[in-house]
Amino acid sequence: MTKLIKKVFYFYYDGFRNMTVGKRLWVIVLIKLFIIFVIFKLFFFHDFLKTNFKTDQQRSDYVIEQLTK
Repeated sequence: MTKLIKKVFYFYYDGFRNMTVGKRLWVIVLIKLFIIFVIFKLFFFHDFLKTNFKTDQQRSDYVIEQLTK
């Protein structure tokens, strides 16, 4: 089983190491993911539950209510 995992690892390791254009594309993909998950989260998606409810119990009740509607 570990031999198979090593083969799969080296398959991808060698594939990524020999890439030329692919490395730049992976950098672009990682930058886009960073922007989506960090920058957008900070500026556009406020923490609704933290701002509208004071306790964890109130938050969980609200979530359960919204899920079971």
